[in-house]
Amino acid sequence: MLQEGAHGKWTVSSSDDSTEENSDSEKPSTSSLLDAARGKASGPQYPCSEARKAAHKRKASPLKLSDKTNSAEAPPAEKQRTSQEGLGWCLSSSDDEPEDQEKCAHKETLKEEKCDALKHPLNLCKDDDFSGNWKTEEYDETPTEAQDTWDLLNGGNPFRFFLTKVTGIEQGYNSGALHIKDILSPLFGTLVSSAQFNYCIDVGWLVRQYPQEFRKKPLLIVHGEKRESKAELLAQARPYENISFCQAKLDIAFGTHHTKMMLLLYEEGLRVVVHTSNLIAEDWHQKTQGIWLSPLYPRLPQGTSGSAGESETNFKSDLISYLMAYNSPTLKEWIDLIQEHDLSETRVYLLGSTPGRYQGSDKEKWGHLRLRKLLKEHASSISAQETWPVVGQFSSIGSMGADGSKWLCSEFQESLVAAGSGGTTLLKCDVPIHLVYPTVDNVRQSLEGYP
Repeated sequence: MLQEGAHGKWTVSSSDDSTEENSDSEKPSTSSLLDAARGKASGPQYPCSEARKAAHKRKASPLKLSDKTNSAEAPPAEKQRTSQEGLGWCLSSSDDEPEDQEKCAHKETLKEEKCDALKHPLNLCKDDDFSGNWKTEEYDETPTEAQDTWDLLNGGNPFRFFLTKVTGIEQGYNSGALHIKDILSPLFGTLVSSAQFNYCIDVGWLVRQYPQEFRKKPLLIVHGEKRESKAELLAQARPYENISFCQAKLDIAFGTHHTKMMLLLYEEGLRVVVHTSNLIAEDWHQKTQGIWLSPLYPRLPQGTSGSAGESETNFKSDLISYLMAYNSPTLKEWIDLIQEHDLSETRVYLLGSTPGRYQGSDKEKWGHLRLRKLLKEHASSISAQETWPVVGQFSSIGSMGADGSKWLCSEFQESLVAAGSGGTTLLKCDVPIHLVYPTVDNVRQSLEGYP
């Protein structure tokens, strides 16, 4: 069915979602699915699709290497293995979608970071509601020392980009890194309420990352789950009366909600956090992730015009446009809060992506065409630009086209080489493109090993 709306025309896939399932905001469910889930032995309890369950099976029967060249190598470093839960790719819970889960995803990223790093997502789970093999291993992470955290916030980091702490490496390599407990620490502000946008969420683990004094503050979870996985998600939050939900409407085939973002309202102001981690223990334990941490935005004086508090990068209006794309009354409250704050100190561009088909000037509002526009307008030209390669790093493969000329080395590459090019376009054959992908041995020798 062809639909037309504020964001252009798009084709809506047939769906068996009920009207109730698409309701905008839900309180935790009292569904009996939680009780049924206790008896399952076929997969983990995050509502994160069959792919994650398949990953658990791979862990139970890991690949046996027969390559004799590896047998002579030194044994891998000691692995700190994680639990059975939450392993493998985290794909959405559609019955008929291909592996290219992220092609039409809600995405969000920063120009100064990896341009595909952030996307719309969310899932929660109270692990002590589950028994047997699916109980999440609890990692006892402690916040950074107060003085160190304060120095990080006020140090010479103009783009405010950080990495996450990694357990099992020399502490020197964690210098300047943050854990989620640092982000939610009272040092960052006296929390009033928060919104967590994510794809995969363990509710109980997430609640425990908040300081004790903030654990009953209003928490909105923005997710893209449907059907059974949505029911499981609501059931997981049943013990928490302060948690409410907002479901992203993904009215096109294969759309996923992959954004990883926090909106944190304090007594002292507002903070925006854009990051790359699912809200599950494994993603914050032994994986290197990226975090952009905004300044503390002060509240504007009463009576200030709606256009006040904008940054040179139009971050405020871009963030509001992105949230408006959800078409959610629940998020309207957060949009109003953002309007009331001064975001002028922001020094990065926000690059978002929402599902849909776009025409005319709307094509440059989202995705890599938005990146192309930003690079043309704001990046400096590079001497001998045709000799500079494009380097991409990723851990799962979607649809890059039947051959290089169809998408990867045509429109996508053209966007990535647009720095300072103005109206000129380099021929795609002039710029080498290199893709970095983990090998079996990279995985074998990683901290987590084959799991």
